[in-house]
Amino acid sequence: MQLFHCPACGQTLHFENTRCLNCGRDVGYDPDSARMEAVEPDGPVWRRPDGSGGPWRFCENWELSACNWLVPAGDSAMCRACRHNRTIPGLADPGNLLLWQKMEGAKRRLIYALLRLGQGPELPGPHATEPVIFDFPADLGGQAAMTGHADGVITIALAEADDAERERRRTQMHEPYRTLLGHFRHEIGHWYWDRLIRDGGRLEAFRALFGDDRADYAEALRRNYEVGPPADWQARHVSTYAASHPWEDWAETFAHYLHIVDAMEMAQAMQISVGGSMLGRDPYRGVATSDLLSAWMPLSLALNGLNRTVGLNDPYPFVLSDEVRRKLAFVAETLGNEAQPAA
Repeated sequence: MQLFHCPACGQTLHFENTRCLNCGRDVGYDPDSARMEAVEPDGPVWRRPDGSGGPWRFCENWELSACNWLVPAGDSAMCRACRHNRTIPGLADPGNLLLWQKMEGAKRRLIYALLRLGQGPELPGPHATEPVIFDFPADLGGQAAMTGHADGVITIALAEADDAERERRRTQMHEPYRTLLGHFRHEIGHWYWDRLIRDGGRLEAFRALFGDDRADYAEALRRNYEVGPPADWQARHVSTYAASHPWEDWAETFAHYLHIVDAMEMAQAMQISVGGSMLGRDPYRGVATSDLLSAWMPLSLALNGLNRTVGLNDPYPFVLSDEVRRKLAFVAETLGNEAQPAA
């Protein structure tokens, strides 16, 4: 993620801002230009303060404080990110509204990254062949909603936006890491496997590195939950769950690639360098994974160390073995974001 600036006064803006705290103007994110715009109402539409630009409208979910993206006037009522929604929770419950707002924030960060990579997911529509659809169900009648992916439908249980409940589940599952954004990145990784691996002519290359995806999936998950991962899992996988099946190995590695690329973009925006590790290139515009990881590893160690100084858990409690690094490079190559190492 990058830092933005108010076009009207130059104040630093963050991706979630809806108002510039310096000049007081309304601001919104334009996904077409990948920049924040300072806007003023001009009748039913919004334009820049000098009358140029646009005309835009805010996404329909802006009125519910659930989106800050701009839409070209005359286009869909929903923005590029919110058009993927199919099911949202009942918003008459104030608790549901607050949790759904968190869901939308995480989803926008996901869509931002995918658009920056030039891999925006297919939108639903009458001519769509493999669209991405999001369902955000709430628990109902004592029955817990599930999180998962099936044929382009990504379901994220609303309870995962509840920090206390998500931490309870993380502890119960003996996981070192569980975040709402991590769920989005993992689950959409399954859709990209379908689109870029299965349908993209990369099955044999995938199997040579990740293993045979034809292994019984249900049996693999049963074994993972009942027996646990193999003793040497860390030498070959980024997490214990990645060791359960090649599909999950891909989804976990895909999510970690997005973690790293997005974090490195923010580090560069803030000019953070640990031990001279500044990447010096836009991580979303073609960078060698070896260069990316050379910059990321000291930064992740610094992040973990800083968290410990204030009594918080490590934000990145993972070890990246040589094999995991090769898998990350495969993800980058599949997404078209791998380049030659810097000289």
